[in-house]
Amino acid sequence: MKVHGKARSSIRASETARSFSIIDQTLLPFVVEDHEIDTLTQAAEAIRSMRVRGAPLIGVTAAYGIALAMRDDPADTALEHACQLLQATRPTAVNLAWAIARMRSLLQPLAATARAAAAWQEAGRIAAEDVAANRAIGEHGLTLIRGLHQQKQRPINILTHCNAGWIATVDWGTALAPIYLAHDSGIPVHVWVDETRPRNQGLLTAWELREHGVPHTYIVDNAGGHFMQHGQVDMVLVGADRVSRRGDVANKIGTYLKALAAHDNGIPFYAALPTSTIDWQWHGDMDKIEIEERNGAEIRHLRGLSAHDGLTRDFLLLDENSAVANPAFDVTPARLISGIITEHGIAAPAQLESLHKEKVMVP
Repeated sequence: MKVHGKARSSIRASETARSFSIIDQTLLPFVVEDHEIDTLTQAAEAIRSMRVRGAPLIGVTAAYGIALAMRDDPADTALEHACQLLQATRPTAVNLAWAIARMRSLLQPLAATARAAAAWQEAGRIAAEDVAANRAIGEHGLTLIRGLHQQKQRPINILTHCNAGWIATVDWGTALAPIYLAHDSGIPVHVWVDETRPRNQGLLTAWELREHGVPHTYIVDNAGGHFMQHGQVDMVLVGADRVSRRGDVANKIGTYLKALAAHDNGIPFYAALPTSTIDWQWHGDMDKIEIEERNGAEIRHLRGLSAHDGLTRDFLLLDENSAVANPAFDVTPARLISGIITEHGIAAPAQLESLHKEKVMVP
């Protein structure tokens, strides 16, 4: 995708195979700045601090983090340390565990002398596969938007929550990929962008859409139901951090409430994600998934540009002595979801279980 008219991706490996760079998402949308990572510790910090975020991008970052660890020390103990350190950074997003398991499975049988090169190549493959999968997700999701446009013969209003665009992946994005393709193919779309407190990832979505020229309107989280009631939302399209084998979706906190409102108003609700986000071991039981509890400072403070000096600053919203709870995700039950869009096609949630053995989605 593009930033200031120039093609960019969210993560770029160096030609020397000794470092990689990311766009520091903690500075967006006010500052676009690259952040170079050349150690395992820095990779883990980038994930934990949300310099990188979005389930697919977290997985790719972890893969490169393991590659850096193997460059410095290819021993078995170093490999296991790298996997454990990265696994502990963000517990809910399944792409993290998936990428770590894939790297471990490849590297463990290899001789120590072969691990560094193999790890770097595999991380590159994971990154390339992510781009291809997201493009395919976009193509499948485009059929839904095109169908709505043919039916309604007017611009299609899509509500999204959190940020599931290219900055949350290597490129294209998940939930935003169909929107980009619809816009590029001439289908008129308009996006309602949830602010998505407390991290305000909606700012990233608005920034992406503005850079690409997609019409959009930024709204507070509590406004979505109102627009649904008044017929101003045609579909809800979100990403996911983990999906159960029966089609329950763990996504950014607040997604469940949007699904309830969409269901009450007869509005289709779709989750877009690569199949690496499906946790085939999770059956949807609420007590079987760890919901990340983040630092309460994210609620007590708000980051923005100061009206006085134009600098990015943190502003205190709530007294430090006030108790807060800050779960990062909630779970939307499969019964509220119209379909799961993956790189292989669109499936009803109930189809995931039966399709697990074949690992094939319906076209």
